[in-house]
Amino acid sequence: MTSPDLARASAAAAAQVRSMDRVRLAKKTSNLFRPRERHDQPGLDLSAFAGVQETTAATDDRPATATVGGLTTYEQLVDELLPLGQMPLVVPQLKTITLGGAVTGLGIESTSFRNGLPHESVTAMQILTGTGEVVTATRDNEQADLFHAFPNSYGSLGYALTLTIETERTRPYVALRHLRFSRLSRTAEAIAHIMATRDWDGEEVDFLDGVVFSRTEAYLTLGRWADTVEGQPRPSDYTGQQIYYRSIQHRRRDVLTTSDYLWRWDTDWFWCSRAFGAQVPAIRRLWPRRLLRSDFYWKLQDFEARRGVVAAVDRRRGRPAQERVVQDVEIPLEHTAPFLDWFLTHVPIEPLWLCPVQLRPSAPTQPTPWPLYPMRPGTAYVNVGFWSAVPIQDGAEHGDVNRAIEAKVTELGGHKGLYSEAFYDEATFAALYDGEHYAQVKARYDPDGRFPTLYDKAVRAR
Repeated sequence: MTSPDLARASAAAAAQVRSMDRVRLAKKTSNLFRPRERHDQPGLDLSAFAGVQETTAATDDRPATATVGGLTTYEQLVDELLPLGQMPLVVPQLKTITLGGAVTGLGIESTSFRNGLPHESVTAMQILTGTGEVVTATRDNEQADLFHAFPNSYGSLGYALTLTIETERTRPYVALRHLRFSRLSRTAEAIAHIMATRDWDGEEVDFLDGVVFSRTEAYLTLGRWADTVEGQPRPSDYTGQQIYYRSIQHRRRDVLTTSDYLWRWDTDWFWCSRAFGAQVPAIRRLWPRRLLRSDFYWKLQDFEARRGVVAAVDRRRGRPAQERVVQDVEIPLEHTAPFLDWFLTHVPIEPLWLCPVQLRPSAPTQPTPWPLYPMRPGTAYVNVGFWSAVPIQDGAEHGDVNRAIEAKVTELGGHKGLYSEAFYDEATFAALYDGEHYAQVKARYDPDGRFPTLYDKAVRAR
């Protein structure tokens, strides 16, 4: 889309916001796992803001960048950048996550131990605010308060129409090494070493994540850029009959194309496709390959959430109701092993995903550069992801398990992402996500409350 077309689309979107009392985004896909109110009125259409608008090459004193529409999915973004030998600094693991969504709602992946979170690579954003204005926010201009409060605001402060992000060079392949650990403490020690040195046994580490299958079986997957397929006749393919997460238990080394590596988790939605039978060999052989992807599983899950077909069958069979436990939490590395030990003792969910992360170096004047998700600069964290459901035991209530997890995360100095259900009371939520700062920015950019508040969206599901 040309600049004049974008200007017209921006003006039309701003006018639409000014005509609405309550604004919500019209979007065909979602990666949220919290219930949402249904609306009869049409949502805000920002579909014009998709695709790469411009790229710039790296220079001696400036990284390569791409200016991208906020509604661009990472699948489209990768498809457009990889042929140029570039990719975003962090590519969240699911194809239909949008760039704007990852910035306003946080994102993470195996480069996060060196590149932080997606919003940290943003140099400028055009944001449509609740006043019906389009402002350009950077880290040091008049809209710097909005720039820094935008991450983890989940569209409650505005929508990113375009974003300029730093990119990095790619190579054709990613060579993998799977390390097994029988003790959670040793897993954490290895993470600390790699985060500090970006090295393991003399091999450079460019990508780092892990899977905990049980208290005595955990793996770290170390990836490094490669120009050739090493040690095997061809790169592995986990987009069909083979399942990536199972390969971690049976292979010590592997090689994937860069594209297949970036989307290794999407084919089976990590391991969640098993809930739909997609990992049963007889079913998988019949399952169309084009439907082996996260957005299709999400549609199945959303249908069940709205219709409750499986829940009704379980009730008739006398099975207990289920509490959905779908969360990603950031735990300080020093407390990660104790958290995992507590979780595996109290919550019957396995496997768990591990994704080490630390903020990129920040200026000394910014002790908490992203106030709505106040991770500390210079501190190593591990994102722990768990996505399943647990039976509601006799005498228990829906939400009890999630509340216990929230309390444990807070006790250990961590935070949890807000893409799924949250159960905090309003005062606790404000304390954890800097409600005072949020209120100041909200009053400036959405004084009439056209967007729901962050608490309304994350906890009240409005």
